[in-house]
Amino acid sequence: MQTSLPSPSPSNLDNLPKQHCDNQSNCLKLIQLLVDGEATEEQLEKLKKSMEVCRPCIEMYHLEKEVKALLQERMEKKCCPDKLIATIKSRIANLS
Repeated sequence: MQTSLPSPSPSNLDNLPKQHCDNQSNCLKLIQLLVDGEATEEQLEKLKKSMEVCRPCIEMYHLEKEVKALLQERMEKKCCPDKLIATIKSRIANLS
């Protein structure tokens, strides 16, 4: 699934008609789904329409993308020890 939207750059936001978002919490949920790569095509289309005219949605989108990129950059990736993986698989097998 696509995880980015074409949108005006933050410097062009003053030209947008909507300076206030009436559905900010719903839009934020859609933006988070999009950034996480979990948005459906329908959700993506809804968000695209909103971002064509809504300054707060574009700002939230850029902020969420930056936060995710920063977290991915800063988080240390550690692999699980093979013994732990084997133990987990064994316990799952015993549950069935």
